[in-house]
Amino acid sequence: MLTAAIVSGDTSSAAQLLASLEQTGLVSSSIKQWTISADKLPDAGEAVADIILLDLGRDPEPFFIFGTHLRRIRPSARLIACSATNPPNPQILLDAMRSGVQDFVSKPVTPGALKEILARFSQEGYSTARAADKLIVVMGSKGGVGATTVAVNLGVQLCAHSNKRAVLLDFARPLGNAHLLLDLHPRFGIRDAIDSLDRLDSHFFAGLLERHKSKLEILGGAMQPEEWQKIPTEPLSRVVNVAQAGFDVVLADLGSHFASDLSPMLTTARMILMVVEANVPSLWTLQRRLLALTGLGVDPDRIRLVVNRWHKGDEEPLKGIEKETKRAVFACLPNDFRKASAAMNLGTPLMENHNNVLTDQYRQLADQLAGVSRGASKRGGLSNFFTFTGKR
Repeated sequence: MLTAAIVSGDTSSAAQLLASLEQTGLVSSSIKQWTISADKLPDAGEAVADIILLDLGRDPEPFFIFGTHLRRIRPSARLIACSATNPPNPQILLDAMRSGVQDFVSKPVTPGALKEILARFSQEGYSTARAADKLIVVMGSKGGVGATTVAVNLGVQLCAHSNKRAVLLDFARPLGNAHLLLDLHPRFGIRDAIDSLDRLDSHFFAGLLERHKSKLEILGGAMQPEEWQKIPTEPLSRVVNVAQAGFDVVLADLGSHFASDLSPMLTTARMILMVVEANVPSLWTLQRRLLALTGLGVDPDRIRLVVNRWHKGDEEPLKGIEKETKRAVFACLPNDFRKASAAMNLGTPLMENHNNVLTDQYRQLADQLAGVSRGASKRGGLSNFFTFTGKR
């Protein structure tokens, strides 16, 4: 069931919208209502519904401001403007587009008109659960196991081989160096995103990214060690939410960093790829890292073990890892030191088309993780940017 909310300044009109929503049979019974003339803008931590009806009054500007604020809190929310005129005038259309409105429906709003929009929304997969399914966290059991290398090459294969729109968020501490493995020189990074939370939406976020020729896009990490002292952890989840609104897959590289204040991101991730090596120090830290993740409330079934720099002599250590952790190894990435080292030093990811076992393993892993593609249809002209639903 979808969650829904109504933003209105007219109690009679709001009651009619509430009745129509309930009659669609597609929304949960607890429908949030905001009064545009009395309520202040919601706090950043407030829950925002999947569907938001903007019951436009004579002056639509306050409604668009309210809707823009809600979209900043939750970029995947869908704004539906309820208008007394159909179609609205061009200036209202332009303002609506800027605020994130995607649908117009004429008043009085019928259950049939809403049901069509809600059904299409569900099919397009923008509900909360599906948005959360886009986030894959990559972290190392300890420093030096190659978590960033895995994140970068996996992101490249998701784009180049699995045909997904993927973004890599470099959250590694104290410094982010994912860009070095791609020979990129980011102009902006995580600090810029955090400093601009009040206007961070999909469009602004896209301007902060650096694009690799493989089509992988990257949000650069901290360039100075002291930057993380000024970056609060809580807003990172909001950056992730904005990223999920515009990409099929969101990879968050945490390096080997672990802290309890990362729990909102870790507990909502679709999957956590824990990168390890088949040696005693890595296994020792792995066991403690897994216990710590469970203590934060992370579902153990979402954690996947990826053994990096594996070679044939590691069969016994692998069995030891599976026995000690009581979980099967998800993937083994072969140890090809020559190719991996050359790729790192040249800033070129592993992209050979054939005859490379390591590249093939990355491609297989990317295919395993790739979700169903949900491309947006192309539309031309301002009036075609929205869907219009009339009276029925």
